[in-house]
Amino acid sequence: MLVKWIRCNVVERTGFERGQRKWAGLLGEPGFRGQGGGWSRSDPEVAHVFCFWESRALYDSFMARSHARLASSQAGTHRDARVRLFEYRFDVKMGFEPRFTDVDLLRVAHCRVHEDRTEHFSLMQRKVWNPAMAGSPGMVRGVFAEAEADREFLVLSMWDSAAERAKYRTERVERLVLRAGTGADLAALAGDVIDLEPAWTV
Repeated sequence: MLVKWIRCNVVERTGFERGQRKWAGLLGEPGFRGQGGGWSRSDPEVAHVFCFWESRALYDSFMARSHARLASSQAGTHRDARVRLFEYRFDVKMGFEPRFTDVDLLRVAHCRVHEDRTEHFSLMQRKVWNPAMAGSPGMVRGVFAEAEADREFLVLSMWDSAAERAKYRTERVERLVLRAGTGADLAALAGDVIDLEPAWTV
């Protein structure tokens, strides 16, 4: 499964949101699995969108045929769009599916890992981070994915409320960082917390 992450700065919010709803045209595209996103909690002008495809080949076919038509409705409403593609590696909580209808909050972590630490980083995600997040009552599902190059990883988790995620973060993160040796693995870490916009869900 291919995971596409789009982050952009929105300059015309009404037009952007109107255009975002037109991505409902993805329904019926071969290989399309689901899409959702929303607004950054740290910067109200930043929008994040996550889109899931069965394979890179089917995604490339869509990009060649239909993408420009759907994207045209948002022309001029945003700038500095950054698009990254990742390949699914494993669930963060068992039973992942690209569905957004039962969650209110998304958390994205974008990790760049030192060259000699990628295997350790992935192992610690499985052995330390995944069980901790899966055991948090408010975490509904998540996915761990890897870019083809540059030792980049994406961890996307879906939560049923900000309050539940705050409990997990406050109680556990510092201890988990030490246990997993995350500081030695990471060359860079960026992330965001996103309020889901239900109208953007496809």
